Amino acid sequence: MDPVNALICMAAAAWIGQIALGWQQINRFNQAIGTLSKSGQICIGRSAGRFKPRIILALAVSNEGRITGNFVMKGLTVFARPYSENALTGKTLSELHPETLFPGNKALREALTLAISNKRC
Repeated sequence: MDPVNALICMAAAAWIGQIALGWQQINRFNQAIGTLSKSGQICIGRSAGRFKPRIILALAVSNEGRITGNFVMKGLTVFARPYSENALTGKTLSELHPETLFPGNKALREALTLAISNKRC
């Protein structure tokens, strides 16, 4: 096999690998949303940024406005996994102040601000 064909094959394999890992990440996100939706209404916020790790924050809010569950997905690659942020669970939406909860993490503050300002919550 000549070097050009080898390079094309390697690029195709990397592309297929990226598709497979992206699909796996979407499945993890969908499973986490499905589990969270059983706890209440879902509010989602996402931080902005093109070349820095993005953060997706999902909150499950009860009818009384209390957070019954949450998860955070943070990362730059397809290996990001959802994890729960214990500082949010049990609080009401009016008690949440992103600046005091996450003073050192601007992206998480931004995602939380967008999640609680969602008109559907």
